[in-house]
Amino acid sequence: MSFVRALLDKFWSSRVWLPPNVTWADLEPNDKIAYTDYRHLGISLPFALALLALRFALERYWFAPVGISLGIKNTKSKKAPPNAVLERAYLSKRKIRHKQIVGLAKQVDMSERQVERWLRLRHSQDKPSTLTKFCETCWRWLYYTFAFSYGVFCLWDKPWLWDVNHCWYDYPHQGITSDCWWYYMFSLAFYWSLAVSQFFDVKRKDFREMFIHHIATICLLGFSWVCNLHRIGTLVLLVHDVADVFLEAAKMMKYANYQRVCDVLFAIFTLVWITTRLGIYPVWLIH
Repeated sequence: MSFVRALLDKFWSSRVWLPPNVTWADLEPNDKIAYTDYRHLGISLPFALALLALRFALERYWFAPVGISLGIKNTKSKKAPPNAVLERAYLSKRKIRHKQIVGLAKQVDMSERQVERWLRLRHSQDKPSTLTKFCETCWRWLYYTFAFSYGVFCLWDKPWLWDVNHCWYDYPHQGITSDCWWYYMFSLAFYWSLAVSQFFDVKRKDFREMFIHHIATICLLGFSWVCNLHRIGTLVLLVHDVADVFLEAAKMMKYANYQRVCDVLFAIFTLVWITTRLGIYPVWLIH
């Protein structure tokens, strides 16, 4: 136990995370300055559960009806007939080779063609409907739209939005306002909810990469909160959220078969992404 404590003390050394001559005790919230409080990070977890509940309600009572009104069908693939042997093989192997199909055909007393057909049906059975994908995209679009809008509202009167140098004036002795507190907690809760919902959402090819991305984002938000780097943190959130508004909107139009609108939105997304991620972020924020 003492070893773990020593390791944590070394990891959280003020010499690593804070400017010279500043200790963690200097950043304790007080009556004069409302510093960020590391204990508040735990508040994001119940917020994440609330977001998940809100999401499921919106998907059922708002997004799905809107999708159906746009002509998106909730068609489900035909189910493969029950077969315990083939089911085990399907679940244990991502890709079943021809040699394995031959062996399975002998086991279940079916022809190779019948086994291949069963596997195709079983694979199609796992594919989500277009309406399901539309609803999930609607939720992400709603979040990014709200988060960016609230971020602009929150930061509009803050000096560091217009001059990034204000992120470092008097650092780390900078208090956090209530609107920025909510902006941080809301963003952190959303990424917690994404990390959880990813396990029962539509399975993506980049599942591992996206999960790592969500966890990395949570860690970065947490570290910046603990180190009282909330000013630069809010700017990074604002810059990163705006492009996703157009990306998710383009996906929604794709699922609704509005291809021209999708193309226009994707073109806007590309321009915004290049401007924010390759221009504003490295040149204005990091530099």
